[in-house]
Amino acid sequence: MKAAIRNTYGPPSVLKYQETQTPVQSENELLIKVYNSTVNRTDCAILTGTPLIMRLVCGLFGPKNLILGTDFSGTVEKVGSSVSSFQIGDRVLGFHDMGSRSQAEYLVIKEKGNLVKIPQSIPLKDASAAIEGAHYAINILNKISLKKGQNVLLIGATGAIGSALLQFVVSIGASVSAVCRGEHTALVESMGATKVIDYTRENFLETEEKYDFVFDAVGKSTFGKCKPLLKEKGIYISTELGPWSQNLFFAISTPLLEGKKVKFPFPSNIKASLAFVVNQIELGEFKPLIDKKYSPEKISEAYEYVMSGKKVGNVLVEFHSESEG
Repeated sequence: MKAAIRNTYGPPSVLKYQETQTPVQSENELLIKVYNSTVNRTDCAILTGTPLIMRLVCGLFGPKNLILGTDFSGTVEKVGSSVSSFQIGDRVLGFHDMGSRSQAEYLVIKEKGNLVKIPQSIPLKDASAAIEGAHYAINILNKISLKKGQNVLLIGATGAIGSALLQFVVSIGASVSAVCRGEHTALVESMGATKVIDYTRENFLETEEKYDFVFDAVGKSTFGKCKPLLKEKGIYISTELGPWSQNLFFAISTPLLEGKKVKFPFPSNIKASLAFVVNQIELGEFKPLIDKKYSPEKISEAYEYVMSGKKVGNVLVEFHSESEG
């Protein structure tokens, strides 16, 4: 098989799509034929080994996993002798935020790993685009009690996390003021935003409107800057640690005080996220946003595009076509 391989941390140029040995499943594993995988912010951090905290998990002096990729959609090609909950031909969706070696034609995963079945009604490309950003969006909502009628400021509404979060918040019945580039106004409105703020034309911090929640899905703000925008007991959540990892400190300290608070969305229970997004797609409450699709031979270009900060939603790499059968 072929896979996206790198032997060292570095920029997209260190990544090569080349022949390697096809993995063999053990008795409690499945061999998955990968159809699609995304290139996302997590993948870029694993590729470059930055921030340096990533190396504590991915390999201190060099990457432990030479094959990249965190999420995937595909079909079960083979099953181990003790596998009972999946069978050959099952359509599946999987994700591991520290790497699943999914940017390859095939991978192996344990039967009890982060894997769920996909109904025939959901295209595999949509399934793959549904999980990485949506998983982090779900973990933002898991940290709060968002109610119908409350108002939210969402910074970064067109990213993988932001576009999923926008749709989830709207499905709950909250009102969303979405911050994005003006050219994406129609797109964000189509996903349910009540108001769109073009950050290239106006400073979203300079408003008298107060919000129950401020969600920063791109890590471009700080609690200090956004605090005046919050209601008396409003909550600020960012997907990033913030300068000097301050969001972790505030997440510990502010709940001890009266007033405005910070919460940090530590991600957990990936399998529950997988099941949730599949259900949301089936209900028509969530449509994954896909920007571009690359062939695996151009996967370095996909990484370059994602790292440019220009992507809207998700970037896919197609290893097999669903039309192949």
